[in-house]
Amino acid sequence: MFSRACIAWFFFLLWMSGVRAANSPDSIWRIMPVGDSITEGGSTFTNYRPLLSEKLRAAGFLFAFVGTRGAPPLLHEGYGGKTIEFLANTVPAHFAENPADIILLHAGHNHFNEEKPIPGIVAETERLIGAVRAINPRVIVLVAQVITSGKLPKYAYIPELNLAIAKLVNRLHSNAQPVILVDQATHFDWKTDTIADRVHPNATGVAKMAEVWSTGLQPLLKQDPPAAR
Repeated sequence: MFSRACIAWFFFLLWMSGVRAANSPDSIWRIMPVGDSITEGGSTFTNYRPLLSEKLRAAGFLFAFVGTRGAPPLLHEGYGGKTIEFLANTVPAHFAENPADIILLHAGHNHFNEEKPIPGIVAETERLIGAVRAINPRVIVLVAQVITSGKLPKYAYIPELNLAIAKLVNRLHSNAQPVILVDQATHFDWKTDTIADRVHPNATGVAKMAEVWSTGLQPLLKQDPPAAR
């Protein structure tokens, strides 16, 4: 008896073979979602990846989500309960095995306000970006200002963190190595957009996140991926 993961992988490969038959392999954008449980999803909440995939496919874009977690076609590098420090230590090796053209990075939760974590989060975000750039110098990194949370005082640092993330993106971005700010925070309201824990997005929150990611991605996906240029 085949597992669901095996069946999903078979159909993903079948779809990819059909795409490649009509297009060169290098015409596919490879996208790696990176983050914590907000990227991965959980038993009581979903995540933005399925809806984002639907939006991009409906718009006619050719792409594949890549990573070592989940099942095709929604592979990812999301780790529930983990911090940006964990991601900076873990993701680069997986990125080397599954190189992507674009990273979607949403990370900053799983710390406590009492830690005064912002300088460390910013430093580890920069370290992660530097590590994937060393593997693929042309990688495009979309960095999210993370969604707000009503779990206070634990996440009272998030508004200030999002200001620091914007400064980091501005400092790291160049035309040759784009780092692009994606504002997941402004229109996300934890009062209406999270489940009962006041942290993880509900269906409304997921729809908002998918729309923001889609808006950030579509101008990029209208171009040829770097490998095809």
